[in-house]
Order: sequence, then C-alpha cells, then structure tokens
Amino acid sequence: MIPKSQKMKKTKILMVCLGNICRSPLAEGILASKLDPALFEVDSAGTGNWHVGNPPDKRSIAVGKAHDVHIDHLRGRQFTASDFKAFDRIYVMDSSNLSNVLALRETATSNAAVSMILEVLFPGENVDVPDPYYGGSIDFERVYDMLDQACTLIADELNTSTN
Repeated sequence: MIPKSQKMKKTKILMVCLGNICRSPLAEGILASKLDPALFEVDSAGTGNWHVGNPPDKRSIAVGKAHDVHIDHLRGRQFTASDFKAFDRIYVMDSSNLSNVLALRETATSNAAVSMILEVLFPGENVDVPDPYYGGSIDFERVYDMLDQACTLIADELNTSTN
C-alpha cells in the first residue's frame, strides 16, 4: 500500500454553466469518461442556484446515455468562490458564465486556470456553447457534439501531461 504522502495528487477539473442541468453535467460526464479516475476528478456547477440538488435535464441525460455517458446520478450545485481553491482548471460554457465566475475570483485566492471550454477548438474566438434548455433534442445533440470534441482535446492534453 502506498502511503498517503506518496500518493499522486489528482488534477481536479470543474465544468460551469448557468444552471448546472444541461451543458456542464454533460461536459463533466464526457470528460470524466475520457480520463483515468485515479488521476483526475471532474465535477460541475452552475453560476445560478435554481437547480441545486436536482438531476440534470432529462434531455441531457438522454443524449449522454445515447453516447454511453451516464450522468443521471449527478446533482446540481452552485459555483462558489471556494471552487477556485478546490480545482486546478475551470471550464465555462459561455461568456456570461465566464463573467460571473471571474467576478467571484476577485474575492478569492486562486491558482485555478479559468477558460471557455470551446477555446480549445476556436482559440481566441470566444465561442459559446449554446444553451439548449429552450430547444429540442437536436439542440442537445449539437451541444453534446461540441463538448465531445472539446473534451477529447482537453483529455488528450491532460493525459499527455501525466505521462
């Protein structure tokens, strides 16, 4: 058995959207499915508190399940300033989420890198992941595809950095 002092510290990644029921739980599930849970921990949160304690939107659960990403066990929580200390990387879904998160950062001590998740696909373009909440299943599928592409690149970079 490896002593606690010699165990490798997990890299902790947080996905953030508005309500933590559509985009960020999908991003959490997708990225977690691409990483070794012994080395990485992935979580999600929302900038708002409307859905704290609730499961993801049924449409997010369905699109995830269709791609073998199971998120039905997740529960919504609100992003807090303490997340800056708890996580190494924070990925936000859109520019509004970025503004809300960075506003809290001003009052927090943080080493966490904060960026928009689609920055890996569209560097410097500030591209938002559209909120599918008021859309249909096709909108959730599009969001899944965007997040899957971004999470693949993020996972490749994270997995490379641990080797």
